[in-house]
Amino acid sequence: MTTETMTADDEVRMTLDPQSHVGVVELNRPPNNFLDISLLRAVCTAMESLDETPGCRAIVLAAAGKHFCAGRDFSKPRGPEDDSASIYREAGRLLRLRTPFVAAVQGAAIGAGLGLALCADFRFCSTRAYFTANFVRLGLHHGFGLSVTLPRVIGVQRASELLYTGDKVGADHAAELGLVDRVCAEDTLRDAAVAFAARLAGVPPLAVQSIRATMRTGLAEQFRAATELESAEQARLSVTADAKEAAAAARERRPGRFRGA
Repeated sequence: MTTETMTADDEVRMTLDPQSHVGVVELNRPPNNFLDISLLRAVCTAMESLDETPGCRAIVLAAAGKHFCAGRDFSKPRGPEDDSASIYREAGRLLRLRTPFVAAVQGAAIGAGLGLALCADFRFCSTRAYFTANFVRLGLHHGFGLSVTLPRVIGVQRASELLYTGDKVGADHAAELGLVDRVCAEDTLRDAAVAFAARLAGVPPLAVQSIRATMRTGLAEQFRAATELESAEQARLSVTADAKEAAAAARERRPGRFRGA
C-alpha cells in the first residue's frame, strides 16, 4: 500500500511505496513549475525526509504539469531570500543525499530546471522534453552548479558548447549527448522512471549507497565552490549594458544588439 504525505504549502507531493521501497517527490506548481527558493526548499526537505526513511531505497524526482521545470520566473519580483546565491546554497542539500534518485523530465528543463535535473543520478525524459542552459542568452553567467554537473555528465567540450551558445537540446539529441539515460513516451515516463528506481531499490542498499558515495566523491564540495563563483559572476554581469539589452530584446522579440559592455 502506498502512503502519501503532502507538504504544508501543497507545492510538493511526496509518496513512498513500502513494497518497492521507491519514493516519489513531485513538484506541484503546474504548468511550468517555475523555481524559487520556497519551492526548492520544499523539494529538498521532501527529498531529505525520504533519504532519512529506512524503508526508502531510491527516489524519483518528477513534476506535475506541462514542464518539469522552466527555470526562474523573471516576470515576477523576487522575495528577500530569492537571490541566486541563496537558491544555490539550498540546492546543495540535494548533493548531500545518500539515496540514489532519478529525474523524470517532461517538457522543459530550462536554466535552474536543467540544474535541478543534473543533481540526479539518472535522467529519464519524454519524447517532447528539451533542455537548455539559457543563461548566456540573458547576458549572464550560468548557475545552479552547471560548471560542475554538466561536464561531469556530457564532458567538458560538449558542455562548453551548450553553455556558450544557450542552444536548446531535444530529447533525442540529449540521449546522444548522454544528458539523459532513457527517452520514453509521454504517457510512460513516470512508470519507466519508477520501474528503474525499483531496480535500484532491489539490490543491497548499503552496497548501492557505498558505490554511489565513491562515484560522487567530492561532488557536493565542488558544487558549493562552483555556485559561489557562479553567483558572484551573475551579480557582476547582471548590471551590464549587455544584460539589460538581452532582457529588452527578449521582451521585444528581436535580435539583441550587444556592445560587450
